[in-house]
Order: sequence, then C-alpha cells, then structure tokens
Amino acid sequence: MAEKRDYYEVLGLQKGASEDEIKKAYRKLAKQYHPDLNPDDPKAEEKFKEINEANDVLSDPEKRAKYDQFGHAGVDPSYGGGGYGGGFGGFSAEGMDFGDIFETFFGGGGGTQRSNPNAPRRGSDIAVSLDISFMEACKGISHEIEITRAETCQSCHGSGAKAGTSPKTCPECNGSGQVRVQQRGLLGMMVTTTRTCTKCGGRGKIIETPCPDCNSGRVQKRKKVVVNVPAGIDNGQTLSIRGEGNCGINGGPNGDLNVRITVRKDPLFERKGFDVWCEIPITYTQAVLGDELTVPTIDGNVKYSIPEGTQPGTVFRLRGKGIQKLQRDGRGDQMVRVIIEVPKRLNKKQKEALQAFEKELDNSNYEKRSGFFDKLKQFGEDIKKNFQ
Repeated sequence: MAEKRDYYEVLGLQKGASEDEIKKAYRKLAKQYHPDLNPDDPKAEEKFKEINEANDVLSDPEKRAKYDQFGHAGVDPSYGGGGYGGGFGGFSAEGMDFGDIFETFFGGGGGTQRSNPNAPRRGSDIAVSLDISFMEACKGISHEIEITRAETCQSCHGSGAKAGTSPKTCPECNGSGQVRVQQRGLLGMMVTTTRTCTKCGGRGKIIETPCPDCNSGRVQKRKKVVVNVPAGIDNGQTLSIRGEGNCGINGGPNGDLNVRITVRKDPLFERKGFDVWCEIPITYTQAVLGDELTVPTIDGNVKYSIPEGTQPGTVFRLRGKGIQKLQRDGRGDQMVRVIIEVPKRLNKKQKEALQAFEKELDNSNYEKRSGFFDKLKQFGEDIKKNFQ
C-alpha cells in the first residue's frame, strides 16, 4: 500500500491546530476538491477522499490523540488493509446525519433548517381583488370591503386547549417537533435522518383537552376593512394594508391584506402612464375653418379652439389635465386626437355644392396632396430614364 501523507499536511495545518482551524481548513478544501465541482479532474475524487479521511481523524479528539502519539497505526490497526474503507468519501458514515454532511461541505446550504415550533410566527397574508371605475382610479376613493380572516380564539387565547387547561410538552420530541431516526441506508451504512414527530404533528406540544370553540387556537371571522385607494392608482397595482391579514401564531404579528386593483375601461378616456387620451370627431367644415370645441376631461368639460386647416389625427395637449402622479406632486396631461368624419348620404343639392366648392380649389390649397403629386411625377421620370 502507498505511504499515506501526514493528516496535518493534507489539511495544510501545523500539529497542535485548534478545532476551529481544522473545521475551516476542511470546509475550504472540501469545496475546492468536491468531485461534483470538478467533473473533468480525475484526481479530485482521490484528493477529496484523502481530505475526508484526515478530517475524520483530526476532528475526533480521541482519534486525534492516538494519531498524534502513534501516527497512522494508532487510528488504523490494519494500516495497509484499508480500515476506513466502506464509508462515504473514505470515512465511516456510521450514525452520521446527512444534513450535517451538507452543512459541513457547503456551510449549511444543504442541511435541514430546524426551527422552534413554539417560537412566534407571523400570520399569512390575505389577497383580495377590488374592482373600481376609471374615474375612481383617477380621483381616489375609500371603499369598504368584507374579508374572512383567522383571528386568535378568545376562549383559549390561542393555545388551542380548553379554558383552565394548557398544552403539554410532547414527551416524544421534547418540544422540538422533530425526532431523529436511525436506519440502514446504502451499502449497509447506518444513517440518521430527522423527521416530523408523529405524536405531536411537529407542534412540539400535545393538547389533551382541545378548546371546543376552535380546536386550533384560531377562528375564522368576517371583518369589514376600509381600503383607501389613492388618486392615480393603475390597473393591476396592489395596495398592502399592514396587519389586516391572518393572525400570527404563538403571539406573532398579523399578516397583511393585499388588495389588487382592477380598473374598468372607460367609454371616453384611455390611460397611458399618467396621461389621459381621448378622441373627438369633428366635421370637415370645422377642420377647414377652425372652431371652438367642447373637450371632456377628468375634471369636467373645457373649451379648446382648433385652428383653421386642422388635419386628420392631429393631437392637441392640455397640460396638467391628466392623472395625479402617485407619491409625488404633479399630474400628467390630456392628449386630444381629432378625427375628421366624412359626411355620408348627401343629397343632389349637397353634392353639387361640394363639387362647385372643389372646382374653386387647386393644389396650392393642399400641402400633402401637392407634395404627393410632385413625388409621383418624379417617380414616373425615373422609371422612363432607368428602364427605357
């Protein structure tokens, strides 16, 4: 058998290193040479086994004392015959908790998080939806809603036990809510795992005489809550009302009430950010001659004068007539798009008047039309020049 390296040398330590130094050195090297992190390095697995073997001895005070006195023979009487074979990564896994293994390798990332079942815990949140109109979203509103939530039972004050009695510590898990179970795993190794205590269901306590009003320490109750919706709220946003959720456990704080806002569409207005958009149909004559329009806004109707020659799709801006900005000063604007409506079902007299009007016009009266025909003429000349 090949000569084994000194265990202190394997971990990069001096003889007499403290337990903390051994633990830190082992964690660092175990991460560095773990086979899963070095799939392309065939030597990493051997190095990993050597590191584990060294740690197995030096982290055990009794084994370390024998090793310091007698060397490898002191901890492996069959030195040369593999006395530590059959374990996980070169060391014995007899009675080892795999949660502890992960904690050792990765600093607690793989271990099971154990918590005190009797510690105060925050209650869960409640989610509801609130449907409001477009104008209510613009202006803000106070709305009363009714919810069902868990509240502490007043008969037992949250203990779950009948008045005059109290829960008892579970004798099976001693109040931890978990028990350690040892069983034979792969390759015949004994493995220790942690499971929820079946006697108390993980609660750490046993209620011999349950409260007749709740049986759990909490009761479901209906409650009315006023939701103050701020001006400027948008569709899909959520308001959180602190402490209006389900009650906490073991004296923990209540959860929150999360109200998701749904804003109904409006027949006149459309929202884009904090701006309000609307479309106003005007006649051909209004567009040609200009006119004073009545424009609806979220604050009421206002007057707005459009100039002569207003073109289809022109957008006018009314500054400060939009939606209040959330948590800051100022409002958006209102954007007004004019749509020129072409008249239908003209009678003979109307058609003749319109034709007479058209004859009085030429291309100088039309900016886009004049420019279009100039481009069309140039296009025809280019075709003749290049393809004839």
